[in-house]
Amino acid sequence: MLELHSFNSKPRRLVGWLFLATLLIQLSVFALAQNLRTISGTVVTANGEAVRGVTIAVRTSAGDKTATSDDEGNFKLEVPREAVSLRVAGKNISAQELTFAANDPTENLRVEIAYIIPKIHDGLVISASQLDPTIDRRNDVIYRDTLFSRDDQVFHTLDAGINAGQHEGGGKSLEIRRFGYNMDHGGVNGGLKVLVDNFQQNQGTQGHGQGYLGQLKSLTPELVQDVEILNGPFSAQYGDFSGLGVVHIRLKESLPDQLTARFQGGQFDTFRSFLAYSPELKRGDALIAYEASRTDGPFKNPLHYKRDNVTGNYVHNLNEKTKLGFKLNFGRNDFVSSGQIPLDEVNAGRLDRFGFVDPDNGGRVRTGVVSTYFRRETEKGGVFKIDGFVARSLFDLYSNFTFFLNDETNGDEIIQHDSRLQQGVNAQWLQPYKLFGKQMLLVAGANFHDNQINVGLDNSVSRSPISVVTKANARVTNSSGYVQQGIDLDSGRTHFHIEAGVRFDHFRFKVDDRVLPEFSSGLSGIRGASRFQPKFNFAVTPNERLPLTVYFNYGRGISSQDARGVVQQPEGQRISTTDFYQVGTSHNFKRLSLSTDLFLIDRSNEQVYIPDDGSFEFLGPTRAYGFEAKTSIKLTRVLSFNGGLTRVMNAFYRGQQPRIYVDSAPHFISNAALTLNGWHGFSGSLRYRHISNYRLDGEDPTIRAAGFDVLDLSVTKRLNRRVELNLSVDNLTDKRYFETQNFFESRLVPGAPVVSRIHATPGYPVTVTAGVTFRLGGKD
Repeated sequence: MLELHSFNSKPRRLVGWLFLATLLIQLSVFALAQNLRTISGTVVTANGEAVRGVTIAVRTSAGDKTATSDDEGNFKLEVPREAVSLRVAGKNISAQELTFAANDPTENLRVEIAYIIPKIHDGLVISASQLDPTIDRRNDVIYRDTLFSRDDQVFHTLDAGINAGQHEGGGKSLEIRRFGYNMDHGGVNGGLKVLVDNFQQNQGTQGHGQGYLGQLKSLTPELVQDVEILNGPFSAQYGDFSGLGVVHIRLKESLPDQLTARFQGGQFDTFRSFLAYSPELKRGDALIAYEASRTDGPFKNPLHYKRDNVTGNYVHNLNEKTKLGFKLNFGRNDFVSSGQIPLDEVNAGRLDRFGFVDPDNGGRVRTGVVSTYFRRETEKGGVFKIDGFVARSLFDLYSNFTFFLNDETNGDEIIQHDSRLQQGVNAQWLQPYKLFGKQMLLVAGANFHDNQINVGLDNSVSRSPISVVTKANARVTNSSGYVQQGIDLDSGRTHFHIEAGVRFDHFRFKVDDRVLPEFSSGLSGIRGASRFQPKFNFAVTPNERLPLTVYFNYGRGISSQDARGVVQQPEGQRISTTDFYQVGTSHNFKRLSLSTDLFLIDRSNEQVYIPDDGSFEFLGPTRAYGFEAKTSIKLTRVLSFNGGLTRVMNAFYRGQQPRIYVDSAPHFISNAALTLNGWHGFSGSLRYRHISNYRLDGEDPTIRAAGFDVLDLSVTKRLNRRVELNLSVDNLTDKRYFETQNFFESRLVPGAPVVSRIHATPGYPVTVTAGVTFRLGGKD
């Protein structure tokens, strides 16, 4: 028979106490929850842009609580249910305090901040980028994770309506086209100013072309921190060659790992390595990096492309607000090229798309830059910056554009030489302050740039000179000063931002002709030229809760002429001007950003010196107008999309009847990218770029360059903290296309007829590159 036994008294009392303790804990938690509340919200700017990295601090009876806004500007805190004060602060942000009573609502707050000094760097990785019509920003993700073999590939990532065509396989400087204008190698038709760490890459009075961007060959992609693209001459900080915008590339001052090594290889005997050491320092940052790149390309005449770059940086933090830095960069680049080949011969099957006519085309470049900078922040929020540099470069380019057009015996091969010494100083002061309770920002600065150049042109055979065409010593100095004043105004929920500025540039051109100095009085001399450049920018957000900001921007930009042209044609235009008008809107939501704008560009007349033969081209005043649209969307936590388009409605010479059109630049440029970041160790991007066909003759619309659509893919798989695998596929669909295309006369062989035709550089076919990256010694 089963017997039931009751518990004795001790276990019964123990169970009772456990039950009572559990009940008391639950009641305490419930009571505590009733005495807590959540403070949450989003940190945004006046026009709705999410701001990351802002500190929200709350002092309570239970102690201090802090939170930092994330990539979408969100923050969240749990605090006692009592009256509290929030302090909102961050770098270059106007601090503010918000007070809440015990029963005030504190969830889903909109905390609006104001920058006392405009945000320069944009560190968004995967979230939707904040867009406005004035400026585009690129962070380091694509440069860190993509395998680049040639320097021209870096420019393909900029987008922003910029079409950059590689020249002769990538060894030569890029040809730049934007807003319906062909800027040649960066310095005519308004110019596109490119800087790396405040050092101007455009070279004036250059052996091959005004504003030549050959210095970019010493840029190592893995060291790019961010890129800022100004969509017009809207900032007083920038002068010469800034008529159609500015690209400012900033390099890293340190790397997250002490040792980084990347090795990659692919088709066409491509090999590249990147080695970097970045020590962990208590009071500073440093790195030293070496890049080596080799490829033959798909050409019948192998490219023999060789690039070696050394880049170094050391920054010492003298104290919390003062920095002293030193930078160096040395580069070497050698290449053979196939030149621009006649497309009628390619289309007829007589010349391979990757064939050549003259096997001796190519070049060699040597560059070196040493610079230093000093930066100090004051107690009142001001910033003083000064930097100086010394640069030396050697350049020899061997070209044959017209084959046997002018000389049926020796051919038309030429050597263009440029030996250059540059020195420069840049100083800038930024001072935020308040006047009548309104936030103001004063920016003032000065620049000095000195170029001493030995420049020349020779006829040659098999890279050996046979006769001198031009030879000169030139010295060009550019002194400038600028001031720009910004003010933020509020009227209820409406926000206004107004900026006005002016810049003044003075140039001194000196040329000593060295062909026949005793008989060259008309080829030697000293001339000067100056220009004022006004700037005005206006932005209004009608209502802080409406994701809309309206912009109006105006700026005058300048581009100087080759010193030889200034001296030989003193009555000509020494400095051309670009008046750029832009009106647009931006809309910034949490996951979506959109900007649109209309633009109108008026160019003055321009005198262009042609270094290929020492002649001159006179360009009359022009006008271009059109529109742009850009978007950025965060699709998921790890996937984002961005895209943009630029449509030029018309570009023509003013005052001409019948109308003559500006040629040699596409009127429709678009781009798109799908970016993956941090999905099970995978990161990558699928990038698309498109240009329309475009006219190559201002009077005959049937002479046209072909457009193209190109897809590029890059994928990175992180195996662990130290090792990652990389894969890049350029021209994923193996599109047959041509990049740089020009229309002119040439003669293929002696005795052949002279033919006006399109000459072009072929785009690379599908190209696969694989690599492995090692990252050792991660820093805290």
